[in-house]
Amino acid sequence: MSLAHWQVAPVDLDVSHSFTTPSLQFSGHETFPLRQLWLRKAFDSIVDVTPFAPRSIFSDEESIARFGVGRNMVTSIRHWSLACGFMHEAEGGYAPTDLATKLLSKDGFDPYLEQPATVWLIHWKLAGIGLKSTTWWYLFNCIVQQTFDRESLFRALKSYTASISYKVSDSTLARDIDVCLASYLPKTAKGASVEDAAEPVLAELPLLQQHMGMKGTFSFRRGAKPTLPDALFTYALVEFWERYNHSSVLSFERIAHDYGSPGRVFKLDEYTVGEKVVALEHSTKGMLRWTDTAGVRQVSKAAGFDRDILKSRLVEAMYG
Repeated sequence: MSLAHWQVAPVDLDVSHSFTTPSLQFSGHETFPLRQLWLRKAFDSIVDVTPFAPRSIFSDEESIARFGVGRNMVTSIRHWSLACGFMHEAEGGYAPTDLATKLLSKDGFDPYLEQPATVWLIHWKLAGIGLKSTTWWYLFNCIVQQTFDRESLFRALKSYTASISYKVSDSTLARDIDVCLASYLPKTAKGASVEDAAEPVLAELPLLQQHMGMKGTFSFRRGAKPTLPDALFTYALVEFWERYNHSSVLSFERIAHDYGSPGRVFKLDEYTVGEKVVALEHSTKGMLRWTDTAGVRQVSKAAGFDRDILKSRLVEAMYG
């Protein structure tokens, strides 16, 4: 597959709508995909330390015993907690985000990350926001072919970084691609330790599949996603909207197809996106409105729109 067939973000990105591309990062995970209880372990280690947990909590001599994994995995746990938006860097240390507290506290919505909504939310943070997961963002936004191979993805990302004068070594980029793809595929290794053999959190999502008999070749799984809650779609829509400045309306085409849009990141077809936007006025209690008149299809913010209140309601509705 020729590199010429690949859509590279800087060439096609429509900057006229003030879309903000994420900052670039291709390392930090120590080559480990996110595992089931890692976000929980990080949350437990910092939640009761006020006003913030010291940075040493992930690097001191007790960290291995504290997290029950090797030192490299401890570093990976820290990375994924930041990348998924479950932890943020406070002055001199780390603190859980409001989102993490709502989900992972003892009376939270999903303390052990067992609900499909949480897994979809993690995917959104990595591929839709992409602050510390550039390869995830690039793969799900900038690769438009149904089928692709590992080498072509590497060349496209290499071209992308070169076009914006960002230096990253070939080995670092290749490892990041490997971790990204492995994050969405079931584990097949035998004889590994319990921690090493654990399924990646994102492997349960119907987003990627590897071609049997074609090593290094993958396909997106587009279409309806029955386990994706309407409230999470709308939550992603609100966060996507934050990338646009001074806009009170958002067209159906942008919701379904733009870089960083829910339709693109969740690999939804237009029919499914249509179903979800038609229902959002009810689910948002009128804060967002859908109109389809005279060929103009768009979502608009009502006069009483409050982003923070709406997002809080949507998180609760994901688990209702």
